[in-house]
Amino acid sequence: MRRFLQATLVVALFVTFGSVGTADLNPAALAYKLPSQIQWVESSNGAATYNLVGDPAKPGFYIYLNKWHPHHMSRPHFHQNDRFVTVLSGTWWVGTGPKYDPDSTVPMPAGTFVTHFGKQIHYDGAKDEECLLEISGQGPANSTPAETK
Repeated sequence: MRRFLQATLVVALFVTFGSVGTADLNPAALAYKLPSQIQWVESSNGAATYNLVGDPAKPGFYIYLNKWHPHHMSRPHFHQNDRFVTVLSGTWWVGTGPKYDPDSTVPMPAGTFVTHFGKQIHYDGAKDEECLLEISGQGPANSTPAETK
């Protein structure tokens, strides 16, 4: 009888707490996407992106997610405008200057906030683990190659 009561209590807790998250939210009050609903767009440089707000290719404010896959880095480049980057997960590796040298990059762990200043040369990416970034700024966010060979 005791096991039956314990099992009944467990089932009651699941039913009670399981229904807490099922309320409908007013779409006029907020919009959201769960991680499973994000449709990543893969690029040829070893990263995937998802636009949250605006369009980085057009004038105006934008925010997007950038997911660097392990063992991929950009080559030295710069952007016309400042960009603001928050490391959400993993470790992001950042280098500066026109000479590509992944061994000289500096780790930026989750929680780090970085400003990429406009027209300043940098390169970045992931080493042994995936890293997820939130990047915001004013578009267009063109990337201009700037590597010294």
